[in-house]
Amino acid sequence: MQEQIQRYELKNQKSFKLKDIFECGQCFRWNEEKDGSYTGIWKNNVMNITQKGQDIFFEGICLDGDIKDEVSKYFDLERNYEEIKEKLLKIDENMQISVKYGEGIRILNQDLWETIISFIISANNNIPRIKGIIERISKAYGKEIKYKGKSYYTFPSPEELKDVTIKEYRELGLGFRDVRLYETMKMILDKKVDLDELRNNPNTLEVREKLLTLSGVGPKVADCILLFSTLKRFEVFPIDVWVRRVMNDLYIKEPDEKKVNKKKIEKLANDKFGDLAGMAQQYLFYWRRE
Repeated sequence: MQEQIQRYELKNQKSFKLKDIFECGQCFRWNEEKDGSYTGIWKNNVMNITQKGQDIFFEGICLDGDIKDEVSKYFDLERNYEEIKEKLLKIDENMQISVKYGEGIRILNQDLWETIISFIISANNNIPRIKGIIERISKAYGKEIKYKGKSYYTFPSPEELKDVTIKEYRELGLGFRDVRLYETMKMILDKKVDLDELRNNPNTLEVREKLLTLSGVGPKVADCILLFSTLKRFEVFPIDVWVRRVMNDLYIKEPDEKKVNKKKIEKLANDKFGDLAGMAQQYLFYWRRE
């Protein structure tokens, strides 16, 4: 069955640049086309997005409902990113440079389950490989959506993965992550970690502690899940090699960056950026890595 293609336009949209959103390290299912547009899939939606200046054009298939609603939720359009940037610009010159560099970043509201698995896969991995693994899992166990003659695949739910063996994950190229994905899926299906409870708990520390009980979820992965999923906790500050480097270079200035304690970085981020630490991290990370 050919699904109905929907279209939607956003005019004069500030704080919205496709490259900044899709290349800042928060998501893995968007790919740039030859014409500079991006095509991606989230939940039961396949979308191609084109940008001309501050005008953004969305076209695709939305099995979950109306394209305007789906775009608004996923791209966090209700939040005022201009206001966030104004606050961060007042902090110091480093934030001014990095915010200017990544001025079009928006933090996506990604499905919690998919974000958990994606960032477990991301551990000690590179972006092309992460994308490939997620794509293979989706093609093997997700649902097919046809768009413009091409097949796209939804990310499979815990229920769709319930009979998948560790060996089958291994065959998809997960390497040492196969056991972690399998164990996490079982914990979520058995409600040892209840995703609805996580969504409804306003206490970030409690949610973080619960995420840390999942197989393959360490502090950095937990913070990425908190920041990049629908949990949307802007106060967390995920620390990886790049973030440690940039925080040391700009603020701590230890001769050997490997000796910089993560607790020291977290305290500095909290003191300096407060409840916008996660946004500050994204601007700094994206500017430094690029």
